[in-house]
Amino acid sequence: MITIYDIAKRANVSAMTVSRVINNSGRISAGTREKVKRIMEELNYIPNSTARSLVKQETKMLSLLITDITNPFFTTLARGAEDAAHQFGYKLLFGNSDEKLSKEKEYVDMVLSTRVDGLLFAPASDASAEHLAMLNVHRIPFVLVDREVPGVEADMVLGENRAGAASLTEYLVSLGHTRIALVNGLGTVSTARERHAGYREALERHRIPYDESIILEYGYNRFDDLDQLDRILRMPDPPTAIFAANNMLAVSIIGYLRDKGIGVPEHMSVVCFEDVGMASKLDPFLTVAVQPAYEFGYRGIRLLIERIRSKDEMERRVIRLPSDMIVRKSAGAPPDRL
Repeated sequence: MITIYDIAKRANVSAMTVSRVINNSGRISAGTREKVKRIMEELNYIPNSTARSLVKQETKMLSLLITDITNPFFTTLARGAEDAAHQFGYKLLFGNSDEKLSKEKEYVDMVLSTRVDGLLFAPASDASAEHLAMLNVHRIPFVLVDREVPGVEADMVLGENRAGAASLTEYLVSLGHTRIALVNGLGTVSTARERHAGYREALERHRIPYDESIILEYGYNRFDDLDQLDRILRMPDPPTAIFAANNMLAVSIIGYLRDKGIGVPEHMSVVCFEDVGMASKLDPFLTVAVQPAYEFGYRGIRLLIERIRSKDEMERRVIRLPSDMIVRKSAGAPPDRL
C-alpha cells in the first residue's frame, strides 16, 4: 500500500510536506504542491480519510437514518439529503430502521463508532429519546426530520400534519361523508398523533360525532394484516370513507378492499397522507395531502451542516413545511348519494 513516505521519497520532500499538501495546510510553494499532487496521481495514492479526520477533527461524512426506505416519501427525502450533502462537500451514509428501536440502536451505535460529523434522524418512536441522549453524550450533532420526540430539544424539519389531516377530512365531509374511518400509525409516533388530532378537529368543526370504534392503529409499515378492517366494514353503520395516515397503508387498504369486492370510490372512498411516488404519475388515482419530501431532506442537511460549522451557540430552529392537497379519483360521494 502506498504511504505518504513513498510520496515524500519520490518527490524528495518531507512526509510533513506531503501531509500539508493532502490537508491543504501550511506554507508550501506552488511548484512543490503541484509536484506532490502529480506524484500522488501517478502512484494512485488515496489519502486515508480516518487519519485526516483525527488531525482535522472532522470526517466530512454525515449519516441519514430513516424508518422505511421502501416508502416513496423517505426515498425522495433521502435524495434531497444526498444532494445537499454532496453540494457542501460531504458524503452521506444511509440507515433504515424499519420502525424498529432495536435496529435503530444498531445504526446509532454505528454513527458513534464511525464518528460521522452529524446525523439527520427520523426517529422510530418516542422511545428514540434514549438513542438521542447517547448522541448528546458523545457530542454528535443531529437534526430531527419528519418526526419529533417529546422532551428532546433539537433542530427539526417537520410537516404540517395537523392541518393536512384536517384538509383531507374536510374534503371527505364536503362530499357528504359523515362516517369516516381513520387507519393510523401508532400513537407513539408524533406524526400519527398530529394526523389524528387534525382528523378529530375537522369532525368537531362540522359537528360530526367522533367515534373511537372506527379508529384503527397500525405501524406505518405494517401492511400484511388488515383484518381489523373487517370489523368496521361489518358494522350496522359502517364507514363510507377511509382516511389512511400514510401512502403505504392506503395502497394496502385499496388492495384489501378490492379483494373483498369493495370498489374504490364506488363503494368506499379513500384518501391518504403522502403521495405514492412514480405510481401517481402512471395512474393518478389517490387523493392525497402531499408533502415536499425532497425539501425535508435537503433542508434537514442544510440545518445539520450549519449546526456543525457554527462556532457559536445557535438558537434551536424548527422548520415546518406545509402539505398540498391533490384531488384525484379515489374519493367520491357516499354510495347512498350516488
